[in-house]
Amino acid sequence: MGLLLLLPIIAAGNGPEKGPVQRDHIEVELVAEHLAVQPGSTVRVGLRMLPEQGWHTYWINPGDSGLPIELEWTAPPDSTISTVDWPYPDRLPIGHLVNFGYEGEHLLPVTVEVPSDLVPGQTFVLDLYADWLVCRVECIPGDADLRLELPIVAAAPAPDPATRELFAWADARRPEIVDWPARFSTEGGQLSVQTEATRPLPVDGWAFFPATENLVDHAGDTFITVSDGLVQLSQPLSTYFTAAPDTLPFVLVHAETGTALALEAQAGNLASTAAAIPATASPNFALVLLMALAGGVLLNLMPCVFPVLSIKALSLAAGAGHDQRRHGLAYTAGVVLSFAILAGVLLILRAGGEALGWGFQLQSPWFVGALAYLFFAMGLGLSGVYTFGTGSMGAGENLARRSGLGGSFFTGVLACVVASPCTAPFMGTALGVAIILPWPQAMGVFLVLGFGLALPMLVLSFWPGLGDRLPRPGLWMETFRQAMAFPLYLAAVWLLWVLARQTDANGLALVLAGMVALAFALWLAGRPDRGQTLATARHVGVAMSLLFALAALGSAARLEQEATDSAAAAWEPWSPARLQEVIDDPNYAVLVNMTADWCVTCLVNERVALDTDDVRTALAEHEVIYLKGDWTRRDPLITEYLARFERNGVPLYVVYPRNGGQPQVLPQVLTPGLVVQALESL
Repeated sequence: MGLLLLLPIIAAGNGPEKGPVQRDHIEVELVAEHLAVQPGSTVRVGLRMLPEQGWHTYWINPGDSGLPIELEWTAPPDSTISTVDWPYPDRLPIGHLVNFGYEGEHLLPVTVEVPSDLVPGQTFVLDLYADWLVCRVECIPGDADLRLELPIVAAAPAPDPATRELFAWADARRPEIVDWPARFSTEGGQLSVQTEATRPLPVDGWAFFPATENLVDHAGDTFITVSDGLVQLSQPLSTYFTAAPDTLPFVLVHAETGTALALEAQAGNLASTAAAIPATASPNFALVLLMALAGGVLLNLMPCVFPVLSIKALSLAAGAGHDQRRHGLAYTAGVVLSFAILAGVLLILRAGGEALGWGFQLQSPWFVGALAYLFFAMGLGLSGVYTFGTGSMGAGENLARRSGLGGSFFTGVLACVVASPCTAPFMGTALGVAIILPWPQAMGVFLVLGFGLALPMLVLSFWPGLGDRLPRPGLWMETFRQAMAFPLYLAAVWLLWVLARQTDANGLALVLAGMVALAFALWLAGRPDRGQTLATARHVGVAMSLLFALAALGSAARLEQEATDSAAAAWEPWSPARLQEVIDDPNYAVLVNMTADWCVTCLVNERVALDTDDVRTALAEHEVIYLKGDWTRRDPLITEYLARFERNGVPLYVVYPRNGGQPQVLPQVLTPGLVVQALESL
């Protein structure tokens, strides 16, 4: 009998809760804007959340880590509930990451359409199951079943004074939805967005909040400009980016004194839409062309372009008094034609859905290594290491010394090749617009950019008094020629740095060995023949050295995938069975990392401490098996494991000594030295 009396109490305890509900580090409650509901009307309700000081929840896109709140509603028949009118979030920098969310008391409002057949005097009941993540340094998931009961009245209900300020806060942060034409692209490792505003907007002071997860690196620099109604922005893509969405909802927020202007728009993916924003010869497009011209001119000052210009300067100095106009035109033709070919390849691949952008060829270790070889060989030629005629191996030397139009044209081609990884001031804006324009306008931007790169040399070649002002040829030219080799060597060093980031130290060593073989081949090829036997031996030596250089480059390029695979193999997936298997093996110790993609501290610790060379070396030297458990989605096995160490959230780091020793829990904030010290103690 006593058990029967307790059943209603037990059932009530398991049902939805009314009023404020306390969970770990947060208070939640289902509230309404009015004290009652009227049949056939609408009422706004919302989830009120009050995290403790220093804790926060997340927006629809949590940013670089975290999880958005999930809401499941239960309403009377014939009622409809809108989606959340998300207030725009705050940027929450934590370590190397930036999250989007809310601190302090906040509200997530929805609008409920009340059926017209409700009877006054009865009660309107709404239930909500809410699932959230609340974070400070550590992150703790939480949930609650909430209930709201409102009386049904015949007259218009009065506002609830207790919730007036809370709904006013949500209204002040509700973005205005605008129907502006917008397109976006994810080429070249950047998200680029362009939209046309239909009213004047402030020029600067904007913040960008994309509503799509795992799209951009939110801690990366955001470039936003507003000019004559044209809004364009770019931001680096996330390391977790896999594929572009068909549409991109986003919010732009402009903070002003005491107020904020928030605009919500939706952009279409250029790769999945047939039409783009109209771009005719309007003042906006003219501004884009002007910026492309200025960016091309300023490219001449970039370190990656100067070595090629030094070659052309040497050519001009050697050719003083000759017809330099034709050389200037040939150089310009080489630059512009190369820009046209490069742009054509990029636009064709863009039409096929490829995520490529400016400088895409520098993403290939093959291309980077070959370009380093070329610059190194040209530098050796200018330094006098080898000297021979018009053979193919003397292309670099001939380029620097010859006065023919072919040399000028090829110098322009090379200027385009090495300019592509550089981005000068004004150039980023022009390229950001070009990649989302229709192909005729986009091609026009690239051609103007190339013309801007060639313009200074073209002007110098057409300057009538230039020949008289240049020094006469003489002994000084040999010194000048040798000095011009050093910018080429610096360019080769830069390319080797790029290659090292694409492969690893072994790949860099292979290419350096290939460069030595290339230098030997060039030196040997320039030796004079002393009999048929020696000539044959020289040719065989040149061929073998060049083959070695090519093989070294090929081996280095293949290390790209091997390096990635070896880095990914530093840990194993955690499971209770695998953990027990390693614990039972007296030869190994164990490091357990319980993590989640939404955990800020977890991601920072992995980037700063766990995924470092020192820790990888310590794992190998001390024979420690690294097991990683992923709690991004709830896993009851991981939840049970956390509870064993009196934890209800991640991160959790545990080390197990050999021979069944007692496990040790590491601090939640790690450093490489702390982890290495813990591994050495096992």
